[in-house]
Amino acid sequence: MYRNNSARPGFLKAIGLGAATLVMAGCYQAGTVPEAKKPNLIIIFADDLGYNDLGVFGSPLIETPRLDQMTKEGMKFTSFYTQAVCGPSRAAIMTGCYPVRVAEPDNVKNQHTVLHPDEITLAETLKASGYATACLGKWHLAGAGEGPSPGEGPFPPQLMPNAQGFDYFYGTPLFNGYTKYNEQTGFRCQLMRNSEVLEEDADLDTLTQKYTSEAIKYILEHKDRPFFLYLAHNMPHVPLGASEKFKGQSKRGLYGDAVEELDWSTGQILDTLKEQGLDDDTLVVFTSDNGPWIEGVIGDHGGSADPLRGAKMMTWEGGLHVPCIMRWPGKIPANQVCDEVATTMDLLPTFAKLADVNLPADRVMDGKDIWPLMMGQKNATSPHEVFYYYAYTHLQAVRSGRWKLVLPRPARPPWTGWSARMIDQILKPQLYDLQLDIGEHLDVAGEHADIVVRLMKLAEKAREDLGDYNRIGKGARFFDDAPPRPDIWKKEQKQER
Repeated sequence: MYRNNSARPGFLKAIGLGAATLVMAGCYQAGTVPEAKKPNLIIIFADDLGYNDLGVFGSPLIETPRLDQMTKEGMKFTSFYTQAVCGPSRAAIMTGCYPVRVAEPDNVKNQHTVLHPDEITLAETLKASGYATACLGKWHLAGAGEGPSPGEGPFPPQLMPNAQGFDYFYGTPLFNGYTKYNEQTGFRCQLMRNSEVLEEDADLDTLTQKYTSEAIKYILEHKDRPFFLYLAHNMPHVPLGASEKFKGQSKRGLYGDAVEELDWSTGQILDTLKEQGLDDDTLVVFTSDNGPWIEGVIGDHGGSADPLRGAKMMTWEGGLHVPCIMRWPGKIPANQVCDEVATTMDLLPTFAKLADVNLPADRVMDGKDIWPLMMGQKNATSPHEVFYYYAYTHLQAVRSGRWKLVLPRPARPPWTGWSARMIDQILKPQLYDLQLDIGEHLDVAGEHADIVVRLMKLAEKAREDLGDYNRIGKGARFFDDAPPRPDIWKKEQKQER
């Protein structure tokens, strides 16, 4: 059963109150919400961009002068986390929650999250505070399409951006594809404006240019009121595309061309903000949905997570530890580096604070307010006691401070579905000091038994609240009249591969 969040009195009551109420309730400290008008909020979300794929994050071949300059004018986050694969990552940024917690239609748990209409999104939260809202680019929260071919619509309108808090949508309902070249599969990616299909087979070479034009147009049309712009690029997910201006220009091949065009696109948006006098009123966040896709079939069409271990679909650091840059002149100090743990889930509560709107009161949120980190507050530390690493519904690791505990697992665990091919065997708990060993090379579990015990307790806390591949968490949300998680792995019902 699908319902409209905006019609629910509980929803309006939950997020319709102002900052004064929050201060009185003790949710925020007085004086921490900026006194200026509500800021414009922009998220630029790359797809499959690795930690090492920007110049300012160490790429030796890909040139990103505009993002490098954005870092000089803002803050570089070096311990920033998303999720290990596309759909769950988008669910996390939209709901402020671990994907294993959020509800999906019919109470199932899809490998690419299908966001239930009764989940309250970042866009809905900001709309309640008077924001104009736009989603440009890849959505990937409405399932795989109902047509006869992979990726072919129609897509249920109640699951699309216009029903999830966005006034305007221009982009693709799904991803580009899953092969190195477009002609290797029958998969096709539609380009839409709101509910209208503009192209049944989107021209991947021109997508970044089109999204950039739409973004600039949206800023110009909404410059006189607070706006939220979610620009979720399709690039550099395969099949790759780049316009003629950029194709063949990078030292890193077509992958580098695509990334350098994203750099140009970000520069165009920053230039527009400055030209329109919006620079000091706008927070811009640039990050990636997960680490790079590096399977053999992709080869030189994939990115790099160096010096991190692993890649997309893995819960080694390279899978969900991504580059992040935040810029807001006069509010975020320039040329700063933050190594405290922060996540895409934190954007919803932080944006809600900046927008002077309450968080939903009827549900748990895993994201935290990271405004003290963003503003460079002296001695500010991560609000996260722990960060959990999930592959689909499988809890595989926990991080607390500098320490990461990798939990035992078989190779290719069948309960992780198609992600299994990327998952290696761990025979016993492994402990890594990420402050000294960001590449996860040296297991120090034998030297720190007390830390292993503490992190194992945090893992069990996650299983109880969020769940695991064989367990439904007490805090997981189910909105429909159907059995919860019928896909859950039970050894007595399924045979391990």
